[in-house]
Amino acid sequence: MRSCSQNKYFIATAVILFLTAVLSSCAVIKAPYTITKGVVKGTYYAVKGTYELTAGTTKLVYKIGEFTFNVVRAPLDWPLLNNEIETIDGLPVKEAIRQGKVKNSPYVVKGKKYYPMTVEMAKTYNEVGIASWYGYETRNKKFGYMTANGEAFNPEELTAAHKYLPLPINVKVTNLENKRSIVVRVNDRGPFPSDHNPDSGKRIIDLSMGAAKRLGFYEKGVAKVRVEVVGL
Repeated sequence: MRSCSQNKYFIATAVILFLTAVLSSCAVIKAPYTITKGVVKGTYYAVKGTYELTAGTTKLVYKIGEFTFNVVRAPLDWPLLNNEIETIDGLPVKEAIRQGKVKNSPYVVKGKKYYPMTVEMAKTYNEVGIASWYGYETRNKKFGYMTANGEAFNPEELTAAHKYLPLPINVKVTNLENKRSIVVRVNDRGPFPSDHNPDSGKRIIDLSMGAAKRLGFYEKGVAKVRVEVVGL
């Protein structure tokens, strides 16, 4: 069994290896990833995964219960999925992403400033409202799209956009119309009022196409849901 000082040395070493790998464009290096004990609520549990670092691109694979999440860092030259975001933390969006100033930084959309909640506030988040889904237009595009925290968007993955939760965060979404529940990774901002439908901004979450299919409202387009944080 490692002593406390040995554990600190091991963690520090892992961090150094991680940062070195990000800057390297050579071999694949894998480092352990575990969601902190105690942050996953209810019957959901976290399973250890790995960061796979190749040519400066980071891939993270982890599980919460039966749900698997594949996280890929997007190249900075990819277009933003939500190009209505003007600034994050007073910076151009991609510069904020590059500097890692996204998690709960204020951001501006069409001149309106949004203030995300703190991590502490998010721990007790539980809200009922209308969900929609987005991202269909990316399915047949040759190039990729980037979420507001710099991840590659895949419409088939279980992800979501939220206006006020810290990024990234995992939430349980329950379709109150059919009682189906899934866990999704919130990694983008939205939904916001659109020019042709101002009421769209009243929806509390935008789910990926894959998540909408799992919850059974892909065809309908919207559903009444409960959203609650299960993992930070």
